[in-house]
Amino acid sequence: MLYWLAELSDGGDFFNLFRYITMRAGGAFFTALIVGFIFGRPLIDMLRRRQGKGQPIRDDGPESHFVKAGTPTMGGLLILTALLTSTLLWARLDNGYVWLVLFVTFAYGAIGFADDFAKVSKANTKGVSSRIRLILGLVIAVIAGIWASILHPDALTNQLALPVFKDVLVNLSFAFVPFAVIVIVGSANAVNLTDGLDGLAIMPVMIAAGTLGVIAYVVGRVDYTEYLGLHYVPGTGEILIFTSALIGGGLGFLWYNAPPAAVFMGDTGSLALGGALGAIAVATKHEIVLAIVGGLFVVEALSVIIQVLYFKRTGKRVFLMAPIHHHYEKKGWAESTIVIRFWIISLVLALIGLATLKLR
Repeated sequence: MLYWLAELSDGGDFFNLFRYITMRAGGAFFTALIVGFIFGRPLIDMLRRRQGKGQPIRDDGPESHFVKAGTPTMGGLLILTALLTSTLLWARLDNGYVWLVLFVTFAYGAIGFADDFAKVSKANTKGVSSRIRLILGLVIAVIAGIWASILHPDALTNQLALPVFKDVLVNLSFAFVPFAVIVIVGSANAVNLTDGLDGLAIMPVMIAAGTLGVIAYVVGRVDYTEYLGLHYVPGTGEILIFTSALIGGGLGFLWYNAPPAAVFMGDTGSLALGGALGAIAVATKHEIVLAIVGGLFVVEALSVIIQVLYFKRTGKRVFLMAPIHHHYEKKGWAESTIVIRFWIISLVLALIGLATLKLR
């Protein structure tokens, strides 16, 4: 919205700053951070009053989690409020990629909110049925996949770009939308599975979002893409404003989610943020890089899949408990140790993902 102040500029004054994506990205970050700090405590107090006993704790979960009973959930509302306010204020609202990512984020956020609401209102861990969640998630992802294919330039429509092998494009044709669905739905559910310890999911999400934001900015500039040998996707630079707002809102949330958490993100936040990462990857043609940058989420999801399949086949377990962060809890690792080590892994993977921009 504030971009339009640039129309008041004669080319050399203060208003000209609003033309620059990097300047507006900085504004988006600080706006979201301030919103998170201002509304964090009032929101938590309201959630605590309305939810009473807070998020139900699984009976079959780690014993150490029972002390968290009474902690309110739906803290993702804080992130989404800061994210929406900041993005609408600082991004160009005539940019299709911004609306695409916002659509996926808040549509998945709505599914998560319904699930969280059902859990706290029924006072048990069973929310919206997994079948309904899956169907709604698939519908949203299909819309996003078709939308992205329309926004992409003709040379990249329905194409799969590969990291490192930058001259190679794989024509997915009609399979592009199903592929986009797998990326978006998989990302949303992988982040959801990772959100099991205080602060565990939000920092890797911010790291991945920051990395994808840089990628979006780079592939949205023809000069950078020519230098790095990347595929030019005009318009994606505005996504950097969205990811900057996500990081600001995420930090505001982490202030209250740091151990011991005053509020849980809930499915409201984890599904929304995971869907956002998937949508950004599809928009920027960096779906495979997302698997690297979000490698922690991939491992968390795979640990559940491996555990379920192996148990059905043999009646035995590969991990003491899945997702894998619970395995390390069962082994006696302190919660803070698991969280910080997983943050470090996420940062290393993000750097590897960024390195693919230069590798050839």
